Amino acid sequence: MEERKRLAIIRIRGRVNVRKTIEDTLQMLNLFRRFNCVIIDDRPSYQGMLHKIKDWATWGEIDSDTVELLLTKRGELAENKRKVTDDFIKRKTSFSSVSEFAQSVCGFKADLSDLPMLKKVFRLHSPRKGLKSIKVPFTEGGDLGYRGTEIKRLIQKMI
Repeated sequence: MEERKRLAIIRIRGRVNVRKTIEDTLQMLNLFRRFNCVIIDDRPSYQGMLHKIKDWATWGEIDSDTVELLLTKRGELAENKRKVTDDFIKRKTSFSSVSEFAQSVCGFKADLSDLPMLKKVFRLHSPRKGLKSIKVPFTEGGDLGYRGTEIKRLIQKMI
C-alpha cells in the first residue's frame, strides 16, 4: 500500500475566461481567489480534480514544517481574525504546540478540521520576485501543475 501524502494547492490564475466546470471544481476545492492555498490529501477523487484544474493551479507534497509555517503565519481563525498560536492549540485540542499539531496532520493522525474555527483557506501574498509564467507547466519552466516538493519553496516566497 502506498504512503499517503498531504498536498498543498495554490490557485495561480484568476477568474477571466474560466469554463463553468473548471470554476466549479476550483470552488469545490475552496480555491475562490488567486493565491489561495488549501491542504488536502492525495485521494483518487482529488487527483481527478487536480488533473482538471492543472492549468489554473499548482500543487505538491508538503511536510510538517510547511504546515506549521502556514498555520502560524497565514492561518486565520473565524473569530476576530486571530492567529493560530501554541496557546490556542493547547486550549482547543489535545496537542501541546503548533509543531506537534502540524506533525500529526502530516501523519494523518489529525486533520485541519480538528482545529475549531480555523478557516479552510490560507490567503497568501503574490510570490516575491514574481512568477515565471502562468501559462506554462512547471515541467517546462512555468508555474502551473504538479511541482512535487518544490511547492515548499513557492509557499515560503508567498508568506
